Amino acid sequence: MSHRHPQREVGNNKKRLAFVLALTSTYLICEVVGGYLTGSLALLADAGHMLTDVAGLGLALLAIRIAARPATPERTYGYHRVEILAALANAVALLGISIFVLFEAWGRFRNPPVVESRGMLLVAVVGLIVNIIGVLILRKGSGENLNVRGAYFEVLSDMLASVGVMLAGCIMWATGWYYADPIVSALIGLLIIPRTWVLLREAVGILLEGTPSDVDLGAVRSALADLPGVVEIHDLHVWTLTSGMNAMSAHVTVGDGEDLGELLNAIQDAITTRFPIGHVTVQLEHAGARNCEAHA
Repeated sequence: MSHRHPQREVGNNKKRLAFVLALTSTYLICEVVGGYLTGSLALLADAGHMLTDVAGLGLALLAIRIAARPATPERTYGYHRVEILAALANAVALLGISIFVLFEAWGRFRNPPVVESRGMLLVAVVGLIVNIIGVLILRKGSGENLNVRGAYFEVLSDMLASVGVMLAGCIMWATGWYYADPIVSALIGLLIIPRTWVLLREAVGILLEGTPSDVDLGAVRSALADLPGVVEIHDLHVWTLTSGMNAMSAHVTVGDGEDLGELLNAIQDAITTRFPIGHVTVQLEHAGARNCEAHA
């Protein structure tokens, strides 16, 4: 049995999240005030996304800290799944905000109010700068950690929202066509849903212990079956503990007279060098042994 966990940039991710959290929290206050003073739904919609950003970034940062706690007899894998729960919460929050914005946009489309477009445009420009900084900071960590990816998608969605708010502000300033505000708000909500759905699906897949998308289970089985001395493989499972940490367990039937230690090393090397799996647990059995399994 082998337990080898990949090292992740936990410290760097914490610093990235903390900096972006401070930045977005400051801008959130400015945007709420700006949306109230200008009467812009697009700004308030963006502020709603900023609020989920602040909550999501805080939750992501808290989850990383909790996940760093050592394993205990009650939680033998530690607290790694807390990061996945945080990603799930972020995805659900984003979907909820998107639906709310679509509902409000429909109401305003029927009766669009007058919006102070110049003030709205100024606030949106500041928001775009803040969100670009946040996206650049979180982009690297988003490829390594699902929890950070959830925070990254939230900031990215706000960057798109800021662009939309700027567009609506320019149209209303130039033409006085106030339908631009609810239309852009609706587009913001619609643009966010697909990426959020992908994040939600990934988080649920991990919680259901599905096979990781970057692991071909058939190829894993073939790699084991091709090893000299292996007769049969059964009860093969591959799942994700948390982002970047895949695990595998299997029962391997071996022929008589095989050097079990040497075969176990060969299995370990075959799996960890060819697949993104760092935690390998194998039960070796001789042919004819009673097929008895225990699941705790």
